[in-house]
Amino acid sequence: MTESAEPRASRSHILADLTPLRTSPDYRRLWFGNTVSWIGQGMTALAVSLQVYDITGSAFSVGLIGFCSLVPLVVFGLYGGAVADTVDRRKLGLFSAFGSFGLSLLLVATAVVGVDHVAPLYAIVALQAVCFALNAPARSSMIARLLPAEQLPAANALTTMTSTTGTLVGPMLGGLIVGWWGYRAAYTVDAVCFTASLYAMWRLPSMLPDREGGGAGKRASVLDGLRFLGTRPNLRMTFFTDLCAMVLAHPRALFPVVAVLWYGGDARTTGLLVAAPALGALLGGVFSGWLGRVRRHGLAILLAVGAWGAAVAVFGLTRNLWLGLLFLALAGCADTVSMVFRNTMLQAAVPDELRGRLQGVFIVVVAGGPRLGDFLAGSVADLATPAVAVTGGGLLCVTGVALLALKWRAFARYDARDPQP
Repeated sequence: MTESAEPRASRSHILADLTPLRTSPDYRRLWFGNTVSWIGQGMTALAVSLQVYDITGSAFSVGLIGFCSLVPLVVFGLYGGAVADTVDRRKLGLFSAFGSFGLSLLLVATAVVGVDHVAPLYAIVALQAVCFALNAPARSSMIARLLPAEQLPAANALTTMTSTTGTLVGPMLGGLIVGWWGYRAAYTVDAVCFTASLYAMWRLPSMLPDREGGGAGKRASVLDGLRFLGTRPNLRMTFFTDLCAMVLAHPRALFPVVAVLWYGGDARTTGLLVAAPALGALLGGVFSGWLGRVRRHGLAILLAVGAWGAAVAVFGLTRNLWLGLLFLALAGCADTVSMVFRNTMLQAAVPDELRGRLQGVFIVVVAGGPRLGDFLAGSVADLATPAVAVTGGGLLCVTGVALLALKWRAFARYDARDPQP
């Protein structure tokens, strides 16, 4: 090996593994389409919030947007997973993406006619959540069919980069576009972005569920999926550990409070606190090349969730803004590691005929866990102090993960070379 090749090989072991993008044209189109559409969705989320506030002048009305999306995500998440295990996942993904595209066009129409009521906006947000709840299980279930098992960690790391890029870039672009050209322009750009996802879905091959007991078309039961999960301790642990992090140690709801009380800041300080975990998660994806060499996925999840809790606990003790931002970024990086391996286990250790339903459960946990965490953090901060809520929550997360590891010791021995659910 030449001297110039050695540094290049070393960098390839550190930076994100792009092998899935190089080897699978279908996955490459799907990843690119999702990345573009995530940015568009981030723009629309901010634009809708700004429009609702312009109409009502009420922070409570803006908060209702989250409720309008949460309920459909929870209700239709499980149902969407069952549908994905019944029909051609490519068609389900295509139709649901087309529904999201149509709703983006409807938002354009509301901006053109100058709608001055929030009810239509709430309804569109709720329907967008329904489309997402149907699309996400189908899309996630496809990845294990498009790539070999050894490329799944790299693919899931790339997926985390997609979502975090949308979270960071989308709202920034949305704010600029709304400020310069108004809501109609922001919604129009989102609609154009969705065409990338539509094209990617259209080019995919047919993906009927691989059902051992009678072929595709047989109706998939949500209860069968839950019963399967109830008898598979390793898969249950992926959800339990995530709930430890998202319910016990999720300080997001307290960022506006701690920005003022701890750092003497304002809305800009709150923005930095919100952006820090997302930036850490993005960096975790960028420097994820080493994840593909990890075989003990269960142990990696335990360590990553424990690191999240520890970083949040230390953040609760800091009163220096930049130090606090550093620990929030470290927490975000740990979350990326946990999410990569949790997704990989759900794809590799679950039979194809059940992947949609397990991905539906994943959506419910991801959507509902942080909301419960917001409620718990806010309640504890009100009864005690924000420091108790943040640091205590982080320590509880670490303790909870340790207890789970002691209860189900086989989880730490999970080996990607022999995935056992």
